[in-house]
Amino acid sequence: MGHTGWRVSGKEITFKMMLAFVCTIIFLLIAYPLYFIVIASFSDSTLVSTGKVLFFPKNISMFGYREIFQDARIWTGYRNTVFYTLFGTLVNMLFTLPAAYVLSRREFRPRRVIMFFFVVTMFFNGGLIPTYLLMKDLHLTNTIWVFIIPFSVNVFYLIIARTFFENSLPQELHEAAVMDGCSHFTFFVKVALPLSKALISVIGLYYLVGHWNDFFTALIYIRDNHLQPLQIVLRDILLSNQVFAGGAGTGGDAGGYAQRYADQIKYGVIIVSTLPILMIYPFIQKYFEKGVMIGSIKG
Repeated sequence: MGHTGWRVSGKEITFKMMLAFVCTIIFLLIAYPLYFIVIASFSDSTLVSTGKVLFFPKNISMFGYREIFQDARIWTGYRNTVFYTLFGTLVNMLFTLPAAYVLSRREFRPRRVIMFFFVVTMFFNGGLIPTYLLMKDLHLTNTIWVFIIPFSVNVFYLIIARTFFENSLPQELHEAAVMDGCSHFTFFVKVALPLSKALISVIGLYYLVGHWNDFFTALIYIRDNHLQPLQIVLRDILLSNQVFAGGAGTGGDAGGYAQRYADQIKYGVIIVSTLPILMIYPFIQKYFEKGVMIGSIKG
C-alpha cells in the first residue's frame, strides 16, 4: 500500500515538473520578444542588428526616447489616437449594450429577423472600393468621424453581449422589477448594467484595443497629417527606418536621424505606443477572470 502510494506521488511529481517546464517554455516564448524590444530600445542599433544584444542592453543610450518625445508628429498622433480610442469606445458601448439588451428580450418579437440582418454583415460586405465610395459620398473621408461612425457596432461583440443578457439575467428578476413599476429603460440602467461589469470590461477592452491598433482606416480614408493616428506614424517609422523632425517625410531638409539610432527609435516607438494598453489591463484583470466564459451557453 505504501509502495503504491509512493509510486502515485512520484507520477504526480513528474507530471507537475513536466507541466512547469512546458509552462516556463511557453512563458519565455511570449515574454522574451517583449523583453528584447525593451532592451533594444536603448541599446546601440549596430549591436542589435548584428545579434550582439540578446539578454542585456549594450552601449545604453536614451537618445531614441529623447528624439521620440521631442517629435511633434508623434505627439500629434498620440493625441489623435487617444481621442479616437476613448470617444470611439464610448460610442461603441452606447450602441452595442442597448442593442444587445433589446435583442435579448424574448417579448421583442422582431429580434430574430433583426439579428439575422446583423449576422449577414459578418459574412458579406460591399468590398473596399464600394465602401470607400460610400464614405466619400457621406463626406466622412479625411474627418475624425470615419474612425467612429462606420464602426459603431461590432456584430461579434453584439452577439456576446446579447447572449450574456439572455442567459445571465433571470427572467424572474425582470418580472419582479416590472411589478415594482420599473420600465425597460430603468431596468437596463439600474439593474442590467450594474450586474454586467464583467461584460462591460471585457467588451470595452476589446473595443479599446481595436481602436488603439487601427491603422487601416487611416491608411485608406485619411490624407491630412494632423488627423493621422499614432499607428500610422509608427508604420512610417518602421518602413522608412527613420523619423523626420519636421513632418511626414518632406525630404532631406527635414533632417533624418543617424542610422546608428534608427532601430533604437523604432523599438522606442513600439514601447511608447503599447505602454498605455499594458497599463490599463491590470486594473480590469479581475473582470477578465469573471468574464472568460461570457457569451457561452450555460448547461
